[in-house]
Amino acid sequence: MGHKHIDAICLGALALAVALVLGFSQGEALGIRPAHAQPGYVSRLFDAGRIHHIDLQVTDWAAFVAQAPAEEYLPCAVSIDGEEFLQVGLRAKGNNSLSLTEEYGLSRYSLKLEFDHFLAGGNYHGLDKFSLDAAFQDNSYLKTALAYDMMAAMAVPTPLWSYAWVTVNGTPWGLFLAVEEPEEAFARRVYGTNHGQLYQPDYRSLQEENADVALRYTGDALENYDNIFRNAKFDLTTGDRQRLVGALKTLASGENLACAVDIDQALRYFVVQVFVMNWDSYLGHTGHNYFLYEKNGRLSILPWDYNLAFGTYALGMAEPITDPNVLVNYPIYTPAPGHIMEQRPLYHQLMLQEEIFAQYQADFSQFLAEYLESGRCEAFLRTTQKLIAPYVRQDPTAFCSYADHQKAVDTLLTLCQLRGESARGQLEERYPATLAQQEQSPGLGVSASHVDLYALGDFDDLEEAKPRQDQAMAAVAAAS
Repeated sequence: MGHKHIDAICLGALALAVALVLGFSQGEALGIRPAHAQPGYVSRLFDAGRIHHIDLQVTDWAAFVAQAPAEEYLPCAVSIDGEEFLQVGLRAKGNNSLSLTEEYGLSRYSLKLEFDHFLAGGNYHGLDKFSLDAAFQDNSYLKTALAYDMMAAMAVPTPLWSYAWVTVNGTPWGLFLAVEEPEEAFARRVYGTNHGQLYQPDYRSLQEENADVALRYTGDALENYDNIFRNAKFDLTTGDRQRLVGALKTLASGENLACAVDIDQALRYFVVQVFVMNWDSYLGHTGHNYFLYEKNGRLSILPWDYNLAFGTYALGMAEPITDPNVLVNYPIYTPAPGHIMEQRPLYHQLMLQEEIFAQYQADFSQFLAEYLESGRCEAFLRTTQKLIAPYVRQDPTAFCSYADHQKAVDTLLTLCQLRGESARGQLEERYPATLAQQEQSPGLGVSASHVDLYALGDFDDLEEAKPRQDQAMAAVAAAS
């Protein structure tokens, strides 16, 4: 015999089912996000198909710029595409770019914005921190975006990015590249909520040995790895530290490397890193500018900071490479002198293994075919150039003129095409692929004598930029 309220119960169940269906179908509009969905900031700030607008609301911008080299956070209000956020931490960022901006009396610093610095739980649709890259010594405005696009094409976990027109208290300040900072939001997006540990190894002084930044094993003592552990992005346990040191010990041994390194991911990273000739990096003089991810004792290396890539790094080098023929044909098997390579075990130990080296060659060939020879590189550069052109043209703090920007983009494309041609020749053994082979066959390779590397960004640009930036500072002051 049926329940006397069965009709009402059925009608209620039906109404609940309809409500659930509507709820899930309209969930995004209601603020409900399915567990597998990307965080909200991905489709908002990091929609790279358009220029975003970021307004920094700072009471005394001149005072902030004057104190920028100290890299201390200031609370400010930030408007992103018309949406306002309060108590956001703002500071300048950089190493040599920071010091040189100060030295030349300039005011266009790269910046960091941290939503949870002053406000616990503060975030931009799930994002805790992002940076605004000033395109220091990058007249193309494209080097970092291009390198990240290359990394993403090779399935390397890469920070999201987009271009943003930045204003200060409503007054134009310039076109910057917004970049997702690899911290908690990045780790959750890429690796899930049960992610591992994330580090940004960096030196205190370049004059020190910095073996830990180079990922060299120097014994089991945890204090030997301060340059890694003090730059951890999340709270560390003793177990975290011991797992990382254990991985470095295995790496140093050259045995069972797959237990300590995500080899496939590392090879894809190094393909791009070698191609873009970035010596302000793990493979270069400084050995830094990368992120290190560790989970269950296994390491991955992640990309960061490419404004001095594509052969334009000279800071700190006793004899900087300025010959475009040398740069374009730089060997893809020994991407740095031997005394540096031997001190970079994450590259050196992998390349000593015949099977791993063969995979590196195959990955390099795939990258050239799918990114360079397919036309993807040119399409990316020209499409992005068209997108940013109106903003570069009116950028009040630009490091270069608009004509110089156009020349830089053309130069960057030519450089990539010639580099791709040389790399293909090296893979096919038509050109020398090691420094030793180049010594035996000097001058053999692709001709690049017509390439003007200084067009990509030079110290002279810094001097010429000062009047523009002084005028922009005055405009902000007058409007405040």
